Formats: sequence, C-alpha cells, structure tokens
Amino acid sequence: MDTQKLESLPPPPGVMGSLRAGFDAVAGHVWLITVPLALDVVLWLGPRLSVDGLLRPFVRYVFLQARRGVAASEMDQFLKAQTIFLDGLQSFNLFSLVSKFRTFPIGISSLLAQTMPAVGTPFGEQSVVQISSLPLLVGLVFVLTAMGWMGGGLYFRWVSGTTLGEEETGISSLRAIIQTLILSVCWFIGLMMVLLPLMFVLTLLALINPILANGAIFLILLLAFWLVVPLFFMPHGIFARRQNAFLSALTSLRMARFTFPTSGMFILSVVILSQGMNYLWSVPSNDSWMTLVGIAGHAFITTAVLAASFVYYRDMNVWLQTVFEQWQKARTAPKQHA
Repeated sequence: MDTQKLESLPPPPGVMGSLRAGFDAVAGHVWLITVPLALDVVLWLGPRLSVDGLLRPFVRYVFLQARRGVAASEMDQFLKAQTIFLDGLQSFNLFSLVSKFRTFPIGISSLLAQTMPAVGTPFGEQSVVQISSLPLLVGLVFVLTAMGWMGGGLYFRWVSGTTLGEEETGISSLRAIIQTLILSVCWFIGLMMVLLPLMFVLTLLALINPILANGAIFLILLLAFWLVVPLFFMPHGIFARRQNAFLSALTSLRMARFTFPTSGMFILSVVILSQGMNYLWSVPSNDSWMTLVGIAGHAFITTAVLAASFVYYRDMNVWLQTVFEQWQKARTAPKQHA
C-alpha cells in the first residue's frame, strides 16, 4: 500500500529542464548580466591595484630560504614554480577581491579575476597603482572583500527575484546584505579552521615523503566531492525562501542528503558548462575589443547558470516536500484504518 502511494509521485526536477529555465529567464531579462559585465569591464580597462612592489621582496626571501632544501634533481621544477608564482604576483589585481572567484559562496562572477592580465588593453598598457604599506593592504583586503560580499548579495537577490518572482522570494535588500555577510563570515572562518591545519599537515607529509602528501591530497579531494552539493546550495535558501543564513545552510544539508546523485549531476553540468565556456571567452587577447564579447558571453552564461540553480533549488525542495507528505500519509494510513 505504501509503495502504491509513493509510485504516484512526480519525477524529481531534471537537470536540463532547470538549465533551460535559467537560460530562458536571463534571455528574457538580459539586463541581469550588467553586474558581472560591469565588474569585468572595470577589471579590464580600469587601473590595476598591485601588491607586487610590497610583497615581492618577502616572497623572494621565502623562496631563497626554501631553495636550500631542494635537491639538485628538482631544482628546475622549483625554479619554474618560483617564476609562475612571481608572475602571478605581478599580474594580481587586488580589485579582483570583489569577484565571486574570491568571495565564494556568494559573490559576483568574473572572467578576468581568473586570468588577471598583467598588461594590455585597447587603450594601451593598463595603469598600475602600487600598494605602499602593509596596513593599507590589510584595510583594502577587508573593504574590497566586504564590498564583494554585499554586491554579491544584491546580485543574488536580483537574479532570484527576477527568475522566481518577487512575490515568491520577497527578501529586502538590507536583509539580503545582512544574511550574506553572516553566511560569508561563517564560511570564511570555517574555511580557515580547516585549511590552516590541512596546510600544516600536508607540509609535514611533503617533508617526510611526497607520495604521502599526494595521497593525502587525493583523499581531501575525494572528501570535498561529497561536500560540494551542500556547499553549493548553502546560500540559496536566503534568496529563494527568505531564510536566515543558518537555516539556509541546514536546508542545503537536508537537500543534499536526499538528492545527492541528481544534485551532484546538476552541479557537474554547471561546472562543465561554465568552465568549458571560459576557455572560449578567454581566447581574444586583452588588447582587442573582442575581449568585450568574451566578457559579455561569460556574464550571460554565469548569470543563466545562477538563475538555473535557483529554479533547481526551488523545484527540488517542492518535490522533497511532496515526497515527505506522501510518505507520511502512506505511513499513517494503516493506523487510521485500524
């Protein structure tokens, strides 16, 4: 009897249907892409806030000390890693802290925050503003990260309200910012509590045996795969169901518990789609106006994917609610007849 009742349930929401709904929503409200589009244009044509002059002497000293323990057979790889790190430091733009690439789980997606061009715009070389002191650097990191969180909260609110309807979401801008800050700060503290001990352990293992370190990294990545679903949907309850940050996180854990295979497939599709398209958007050189096409394409895809995630989150929770109600009825039905 229970089985017959549960067999009448509708199928869970599909991955392709959610993606299609997200793309349709953004295609019908194309102005939603203006936020990530504007951020990338500023990172591209605006000045680059550089930490290279301030941090390069310290980084060189660290590499010089580390070089003493490197075997001669591994010196080439060590020097390549040093060159890559120093080049990345030179091209790093502190303004990129505003983007979601630096402010996960809530933020504004950016293409150029991932590539961070060192030089080259259609108007010539990008102007560079050097950070002159460590206190100034710390203050700017704090301010830009907070701006990224707040801007991301407003962006998520805008996309969710447009996609799902303001009547369904109905979260105010102030509440969106406050709950975003709470969730982001908790996320950052939790991440540091996990990463710092992990980095210490991995460093010790690497000193003992590099194979042990590689094995530990593999296990960590395997564990991270099981955590990706609840982490991905952790902020959605704030914007789709007007929940506070903690209840939103708990709802995400509950959803991941019962829908892991389907939700994992949705996230995998999102990652493949967005990251795969990023290779196409990054093809034009930074001094070509075709870069604007890549920026616009990235803004459209990432906004559509975000809209699709809200559609999937809403539909999956509605489906779960239906399942629980039907299961409860099927469970209590025999008692009622007794």
